[in-house]
Amino acid sequence: MSVVARWLAAGDSGDVEAFDDLLHDDVVVHAPRGLSTHNLEAEKQVWREATEAMPDLRHEIQEVLAQGNVEMARVIVTGTLHRDFGGVSGGGRSFRMDQAVICHLDGGKIAEAWEIADVGSLDERASS
Repeated sequence: MSVVARWLAAGDSGDVEAFDDLLHDDVVVHAPRGLSTHNLEAEKQVWREATEAMPDLRHEIQEVLAQGNVEMARVIVTGTLHRDFGGVSGGGRSFRMDQAVICHLDGGKIAEAWEIADVGSLDERASS
């Protein structure tokens, strides 16, 4: 299984301690909605908050492309927002969102990642 797939699966299951083997201590994760992080502990905290707000959070990997030290994944993210997260109001609303994740690896661990997500679709659903 790819590093990016293992990272997302560990996050979904709430096993943020597995991040120690998957991400560098000084990892930088560029994420929408003000959820970017600049170290391992901050990334763990974002995932803790995400799984508290969305206990059924799932990242379903559609495909992974790997070349050299880069892994890219096309992902479908689903869950139910039981409380506010990342500027999106909760209220028990289910969602489905497309996402692309691009990771630069160093020594088999993620050194930097970019999460590109269709967060606009979350706002559209919130207003409907």
